[in-house]
Amino acid sequence: MAEDEKDEAELELERLVFGDSKGFMESVQTFGKGQSGDTVMEDESADEDMEDGDGMAGMRDQDLFFMDTTGSVAPSAGLTHDIDLDAESSDDDADNALTRRKAAWQDSDDERISVSLAAVPKLRKLRVTADEDIVNGKEYIRRLRKQFLLLNPTPDWATEARQQRPAKRRRLSRDADDSGSEISSGEEDEDEQLATKPLSDLLRNASGLVRSSTSTRTRKLRPETLDVQRVRDVGITQPSSVDSISFHPTLPLLLTSGPSGTLYLHHIIPSPPAPEPNPLLTSLHLRSTPLSTTAFHPLDGRIFLSGRRRYFHVWDLSSGRVEKVSRIYGHAHEQRSMEVLKPSPCGRWIALKGSSRKGGGVINILSAQTLQWHTQLRIDSGQGVADFAWWRGGEGLTVAGKNGEVTEWSLEAESVVGRWSDAGAVGTTVLSLGGTMGRTSAIGGDRWMAIGSSSGIVNVYDRSGWCKGGETCPTNPEPTRVLDHLTTPVSTVAFAPDGQILAIASRWKKDALRLVHLPSCTVYKNWPTKATPLGRVTGVAFGKEDGGVGRMVVGNEAGKVRMWEIRA
Repeated sequence: MAEDEKDEAELELERLVFGDSKGFMESVQTFGKGQSGDTVMEDESADEDMEDGDGMAGMRDQDLFFMDTTGSVAPSAGLTHDIDLDAESSDDDADNALTRRKAAWQDSDDERISVSLAAVPKLRKLRVTADEDIVNGKEYIRRLRKQFLLLNPTPDWATEARQQRPAKRRRLSRDADDSGSEISSGEEDEDEQLATKPLSDLLRNASGLVRSSTSTRTRKLRPETLDVQRVRDVGITQPSSVDSISFHPTLPLLLTSGPSGTLYLHHIIPSPPAPEPNPLLTSLHLRSTPLSTTAFHPLDGRIFLSGRRRYFHVWDLSSGRVEKVSRIYGHAHEQRSMEVLKPSPCGRWIALKGSSRKGGGVINILSAQTLQWHTQLRIDSGQGVADFAWWRGGEGLTVAGKNGEVTEWSLEAESVVGRWSDAGAVGTTVLSLGGTMGRTSAIGGDRWMAIGSSSGIVNVYDRSGWCKGGETCPTNPEPTRVLDHLTTPVSTVAFAPDGQILAIASRWKKDALRLVHLPSCTVYKNWPTKATPLGRVTGVAFGKEDGGVGRMVVGNEAGKVRMWEIRA
């Protein structure tokens, strides 16, 4: 045997002292994981084996060495995986409740930096008092984080995920396999179950995508200033003006349409986890039919579409079928156009504004189930019907004639229960009902009524004191507030679902939109501003949210659909 050849004992000793490539790769793979399952033998039996000379044979290569980490401030990944730090100290309970992982790096210059909150206009909102100016870097970061959480609250899905603690892995036993990387099949099944359970629950039931209103406490808005934040526009620019905008009564769905004849249905999700905010669910184009009204049926999956035509369409979303209703038998001569169509809140009826002016104005009532004519309402107005609105429960209608006369009509009795005149009416254009009385009444349960005119005046009436104890409606009531902030004909009046905000707008002048606080009937002065991109407003709609007003959508003649979030 040659002198340079090594016997097996020498090779084994060299491997134990200097290591080999196999042992080095195993050390690299298990680096930082030794504390989870690999332990050094320190019992007496190990000492005895070492005295006999065979103790080192059963040890791993990585056990022959140790890493000197004295003075290191960076804990291992295994130790920091489940560490939750205390939240930053703050006077607010919201900041104290916020927990986050330890920062990987901290800048010591943050304490020495001074930031002026009064010098920069955008930072003035971060001040606690009007005289406050200079803060240090850490305080500046804390206030920025607080302002961000105020504008972008933590979504429910993130809060639930934080409350669920991650499952702890079971430690590997000391007599596990030499590789130290194999995991038992039970642990693999457990990890897989934790990863797939939320997805399986989501796919099993789609009701989790819709948040129902469970809060009974309504947030009150301040009458002086309005906390409003613009969010991303809904969809792309439409090829025509957006004349019709409506939210679904219970689902986060938005319906928009215009003279282009195309209807757009969007799912309103302005924040994660949606990859794209407010995605387009579907659209429908009707050839040679400029749409003036599109509305949801409040109870089933149907959508009503109408325009300046002798027919209207009903689109069933569940089946995809589009039905055309071409005539109202026996009353076709009074219904030559079906451009104004409004389903009742109860879902039983559909009201159509008649085109005939003979003998006043006409409104035909159809059954929403059979789409057949049910009854008719006729008012005494020499110029016809200007606008109408359903009562909150769908048991009647309030109709405004173009001459300023208002009729309260009960569907159950099929008779007029009240008739009165709008104060100072000059060419009535639009009408809307909102809010709630909190009691039953002969004229419905709506507290507020807004009537717009061609002169730009909007009269706001509080009906909570009308028709008490079987009394009749006053014939010449005084408006609670006369709004003269618009100078062109009023084209839109819309109430928020909780009745705290009234929007008034005119499409005949750029940026002609105002928001009114109720019940104080004061106009907000801080919004809209000169920089608010409104354009010529053609439609306004409010979306309902838990506890009060949630979203406001504004459409204009340029085809834009802008959206803002309103917070208390």
